[in-house]
Amino acid sequence: MKIAIVWVALVLAACNPFAPALDESPAESPFGDPKTIDGFFTAFRSAYQFRDTSLYGKLLASNFTFSYRNFDRGLDLEWGRDEEMRTTSALFESVLGLDLLWGNVLDSSGNDLVYDITRSFSLTITLNLAEVLNVDGRAIFHLERPTATDPWQAVRWRDESNF
Repeated sequence: MKIAIVWVALVLAACNPFAPALDESPAESPFGDPKTIDGFFTAFRSAYQFRDTSLYGKLLASNFTFSYRNFDRGLDLEWGRDEEMRTTSALFESVLGLDLLWGNVLDSSGNDLVYDITRSFSLTITLNLAEVLNVDGRAIFHLERPTATDPWQAVRWRDESNF
């Protein structure tokens, strides 16, 4: 009888009926999971909002190319990953805030390893309390990853905005 009482006491001590069980399922990070296309864009937005170059850098492939139209000079310009990281770092450090909103997917195609997607976006850049810039346009991304379980990385980004 004593053994049964001790056994019941041990079982009851290990079980708290008022505490919910721990959720063991993996939760998606609020910063985005770049293993999915939506997660890539959530991570990209988080990198901008938190002005986090380490998060941003993980989203760019080593052979990344950024391109845009310089309307003042009438030229299409581009640069590689190193220049993109320097430019973005300077942007992150020089502003009070960035608010990036991804809009509709305008076009997309691909498979588990290569994906092309065009999205509209709106970016609010708060330079100081009196100066706020609004940039609207579309971004054309070419994303790749080595295997279907790896995170997506941008290989090319073409900015087609009013900036």
